[in-house]
Amino acid sequence: MAPETDPAAAALAPQPLAADWVAAYLSHVRVDKRLAERTCALYAEHLQRLQGLAQQQGVALVDVQEAHVRRWMAQMHSAGRSPSGIALVLSCWRGFYHWLGRQGVVQRHPVLGVKAPKSSKPLPKALGVEDALLLADHQQTDTDPVFEARNRCLVELLYGSGLRLAELRDLDVQASPRARGWVDVAAGEAHVLGKGSKWRMVPVGAAAVQAVQSWVQARVAWSLVDEPALFIGQRGQRLTPQHLRGLLKTRAAQAGLATPVHPHMLRHSFASHVLQSSSDLRAVQELLGHQNITTTQVYTRLDFQHLARAYEAAHPRAKTQQAPVQTPDLNAPEPPTGRAK
Repeated sequence: MAPETDPAAAALAPQPLAADWVAAYLSHVRVDKRLAERTCALYAEHLQRLQGLAQQQGVALVDVQEAHVRRWMAQMHSAGRSPSGIALVLSCWRGFYHWLGRQGVVQRHPVLGVKAPKSSKPLPKALGVEDALLLADHQQTDTDPVFEARNRCLVELLYGSGLRLAELRDLDVQASPRARGWVDVAAGEAHVLGKGSKWRMVPVGAAAVQAVQSWVQARVAWSLVDEPALFIGQRGQRLTPQHLRGLLKTRAAQAGLATPVHPHMLRHSFASHVLQSSSDLRAVQELLGHQNITTTQVYTRLDFQHLARAYEAAHPRAKTQQAPVQTPDLNAPEPPTGRAK
């Protein structure tokens, strides 16, 4: 028979530090929930902020109340943080306290009833069809052919298949048990591991297939024997997201585009142009790997803008001519009043 636990001794037993709870939760989201490395890094940043605010307030993490969270949210808002940024912070804190509740550490959830300020939902920035094709067809003749083959290939896959930056970066030259994505040139398909560790297959057009083949052949000049990455630098190592963003921005400028281009803009362009041509929202959802159709519906607003511009340009009644404003003649005789006899 197990000995009874002395309540007084249990109360005096050392409790885990706040840092221990935070470390345990970060391990949980990384190992059990298998969140992306970038997401885990943001969670660590947000929880470190929570610890700092709690220390300034002189309260332990497990004793934080809803009033504290509302005050900290107001401080972030007054400091200029966007409503969407505040919502991400609160989402992290909410998950942390929900997990603490499941561990029996807290009895009251301090973030459950707190909502971030409402924010406007700006339309995603997408290139017009002409600009997108100008970028995709651009050829830089005054550079190393290996650089040109690689940069052309990454543009074709971003715009031609609507890949996320992380999905593009994780592509390998060929399929393997450890690969997080690859391009099947023969089938004209890309297999990518998207958000939530969910696999999806997207078509790769003829132009992108040709670009991949050209790059794989040119890649031999830089590749290391054991480097599986499709997109590498001169040293033979997988490119970083920052490097990929810089390459795309430079190439867009070289192509003569006035708008700075980032990888997600090409994903938006892909979705918008497919929707304009097909009007099949469900297909666009599948191609982008969106779990919820409402996430994809934002592109219908872009599509409506495209239709509105076409209407304005083509329909004879789109722009009604207003009658010219009559300037009164102050010297004209006044009209007669009353009924005429």
